[in-house]
Amino acid sequence: MDHYDRILIKDLAVMGILGINPEERTTPQEILVNATLAVHTRQAAMSDDIADSVNYRTLTKAMIRHIQEGDPLLVERLVQELADICLNMDARVHAVTISVEKPGALRHARSVGIEITRQRVDV
Repeated sequence: MDHYDRILIKDLAVMGILGINPEERTTPQEILVNATLAVHTRQAAMSDDIADSVNYRTLTKAMIRHIQEGDPLLVERLVQELADICLNMDARVHAVTISVEKPGALRHARSVGIEITRQRVDV
C-alpha cells in the first residue's frame, strides 16, 4: 500500500448477528469496522468528478447491508467477506486493510477483533 493514496473509513458501527454463543445468534450486537483502501486519487483530484473516484459511500452501504443481512459465526469470516466487497466493487481499489471488532465481547477489554490486509490479484 506504500505507493497508493488511502481512503479511510473509520468506526463504522453496524448492528448485526456475529458469534458462536446462543445469544449472539439471536440478538444483534454492535460490530465496528475500520477500512483503509489503497487507491490512486490524482485523477479524481484533477477532474473533481465522482466518476473518477472510488465512491466510498456506495462501498460503505454495501458493507452495512452485508453485515445486517449476514449471520457469520466467526469474525474471521466476516472480515474476509468485507475485504472481498471492497476489492470486488471497484477495480481501482488495489488493496484493503480492514478490521472487524466486537465491542464488549471480552470482560476486561474495550473490544476484540481481527485486522487483515488483502491485495487485488488480477488473473
